[in-house]
Amino acid sequence: MTIRMDRRTALGLGTVATAGTVLGTGVPAAADPAEEAGTAGGPRDRERLAARIAAVFQRESTRAGGNWQAYVSLASPDGPLVAVNESADLRIEAYSVNKIAVAVAVLDKVDRGLLALDHQVEVTEAIVVPGGDGIFSLDGAYPSLVTVGHVLANLLTVSDDTAVRLCGLVCPAAEVNQILVAKGFPNTQVQPVANPNRFFLGTSTPRETHDLLRALVAGTLLSPASTDRVLRLLRSPVAFTDGVRREMSSAERARVATKAGWFVDARHEAGVIFDTAGAPLVTYALFADGQAGADDFGATHPAVQARARWGRRVMDLTAGFGGTGTTHRKHTYRPSNGG
Repeated sequence: MTIRMDRRTALGLGTVATAGTVLGTGVPAAADPAEEAGTAGGPRDRERLAARIAAVFQRESTRAGGNWQAYVSLASPDGPLVAVNESADLRIEAYSVNKIAVAVAVLDKVDRGLLALDHQVEVTEAIVVPGGDGIFSLDGAYPSLVTVGHVLANLLTVSDDTAVRLCGLVCPAAEVNQILVAKGFPNTQVQPVANPNRFFLGTSTPRETHDLLRALVAGTLLSPASTDRVLRLLRSPVAFTDGVRREMSSAERARVATKAGWFVDARHEAGVIFDTAGAPLVTYALFADGQAGADDFGATHPAVQARARWGRRVMDLTAGFGGTGTTHRKHTYRPSNGG
């Protein structure tokens, strides 16, 4: 079941109250997010940083309006510090953010030897989603054969809608959901339809999406090779850049693995910001709906603008801080002029 309610009444407390009370930072809720970032030090430095991240979220989500459901944590040696916890356990439509979960299910089969990345699937005219996101609908020449690896690349970068249906050919809806439940994500589920090989992208909660990402970067979700594949795609230059990564250099964008989802009036985004060495630093799941401009799927939508400002500020605030856990090297970006 999908649940929505007003962002200020869902849990009876606000985001910054969570940051101040749960973390025990003593930093006022209205702490100036423009304050200079600290340097990596003791626990108090991290607690103050978490409170500043919360303050930026409070400011930007209020400015954008609508409903927000979010969960954000900051890495620390003693475990993640919760910076934002707003309606984090509401099960809501995740839309294309759940393409990460679909990719995890497909790659789980690859890891178990039940599927191969070079396995070919047929792109027929009947399976193409017309007029949506991605490139398969732009081909104009069917049928064609593509590999599972090619499908996943399109699924997680340009958020190809037809790629969802192609994933369903090798990992049906029931199997996707079974794999996700077995991995500990019972609320992150696709929605089956009459055709067992097709599904709507279904639901999740901000907390589960956040936890799935943390498990991914920790290496407990997939094999090292499959983990690297997912993160490489989500960190690639062609992956989503209108939101958290918009106001960043190419080097900074390479430090952010992100996936957005949009449909009707919802504008979601979830991902991980890594430190300069490649260790996970900030994990975020930002779900929003009810803002103005439901027909605007570009960078000018209020919620997308809010995420862009939040991402830029968090990148600045976390300068000098290191992440924790497994490091994930970024892949070198080499522009080409053909030839």
